[in-house]
Amino acid sequence: MQESRIQMTAGKILSPLKGELLRGSREVSFSGISTDSRTVQKGQLFIALKGETFDGHDFVKEAIRKGAVAAVVNKDWIVDLPPYSRASIIRVSDTLKALGDLARRWRRRFDARVIAITGSGGKTTTKEMTHAILSLEGPTLKNEGNFNNLIGLPLSLFLLEKSHLYAVLEMGMNRPGEIGRLTEISDPDIGVITNVGRAHLEGVGSIEGVAKAKVELLDKMAPRAEAILNGDDRILMQAAAAFRKKPVTFGQGLENTVRGEKIRNLGRDGFSFDIHHQGKVFSVRLRVPGFHNVYNALAAAAIALSLDLDKDQIQEGLSRFEGIQGRFKVIPLPDGSLLIDDTYNSNPSSLRLALKSIKSVAGRDRKVIVGLGEMLELGEETEASHVEAGAMVADMGADWLVVLGEHARDVIRGAVDKGFPRRKAIRVKDYKGMGSKILEIMKPGDLVFLKASRRMGLERVAERLKKNGRREGKP
Repeated sequence: MQESRIQMTAGKILSPLKGELLRGSREVSFSGISTDSRTVQKGQLFIALKGETFDGHDFVKEAIRKGAVAAVVNKDWIVDLPPYSRASIIRVSDTLKALGDLARRWRRRFDARVIAITGSGGKTTTKEMTHAILSLEGPTLKNEGNFNNLIGLPLSLFLLEKSHLYAVLEMGMNRPGEIGRLTEISDPDIGVITNVGRAHLEGVGSIEGVAKAKVELLDKMAPRAEAILNGDDRILMQAAAAFRKKPVTFGQGLENTVRGEKIRNLGRDGFSFDIHHQGKVFSVRLRVPGFHNVYNALAAAAIALSLDLDKDQIQEGLSRFEGIQGRFKVIPLPDGSLLIDDTYNSNPSSLRLALKSIKSVAGRDRKVIVGLGEMLELGEETEASHVEAGAMVADMGADWLVVLGEHARDVIRGAVDKGFPRRKAIRVKDYKGMGSKILEIMKPGDLVFLKASRRMGLERVAERLKKNGRREGKP
């Protein structure tokens, strides 16, 4: 990640953080924020965060030894620094809250229009599509990788500077209250919810709980802010109805503010479709497959239109978008096979959407090998969701199914109950076994689809398949 731009003095942050200066000078000036003692730089402010498996307070001395000029600590931390240390120590009630409060203060220094995007699926792709469009207008900040939580989003905001016209921020969650807090921190001018699906059920209980957590965005946005919602998502729109503010909507339904029509599926080459908005129509060429990406593109177009960008920028930005590694990324292999790398994450809703798109990419002649790993954080719905996953694979007409994880047997049971051949449903021990089994059964011209929750490591299977193809050098 880039180095944060923030520059302040210890004295300037005492009031917004409701902090107490335990030692050192109010006049100490810091440049940049760090929450990681391993990467802290000279002259930075170190904020000691406490998590389930770590405690930054154990590394305050190390951070100062490496050059941090000040540190923010929790109220119960006992100062244990050598008397000659000049580092300023600020005590607060909650260092995680302090990090967010400081990021919010920094965000308000700038005129950049901030767009916050959340949803059960598609938020990263929508963010990247939006960034591709807005960057044509001028400098646009975005949060990188998985910097979308209560630590990563504030650290991303510290990268804001005067030159930025826009900031596009993805917001993730796995329990109630997180989207609300991220909204308070980012103070968005536009808030977007891409959809509501069966993800993070362990933390919120049900899909209705997911919807309630997502619309915290609407609850915490400022009155000036504009809401953009997937108008075709019934559960989302029902949850949003509790808020009086009328949203901009996107989707295929006739009632949507931004509507997609005449959608033409071009297989692995993507889609072409028309966008209708306020009586005007323009065509779009999207160069990534997967029908779910049409909705992501409509969301990005709705953002751009709400910012009064013209259709030419939307058309060019979406045309330039080439997809994201690990998110339904189609990769040709040297022997004529195709790999669809969708290994970044998985839940029942995103899996259903992905499987619906595979056949259009495969065409009539390719055999389809599906490699699935565990879907995590599904709570009481875990077993039933994995049985359903197997049924979905059988319904889409896959030729082979290779599964790993604690609930692999449930996936296979779901597939076999739907008529999938038992001998072609294979359980493997780990990602190494999955790679070996797929290489054993795949033939030139086949299509391999990989999807699992991130912690299952299926991206290593994708890397092995790509390396094997390069090594063999098949024509």
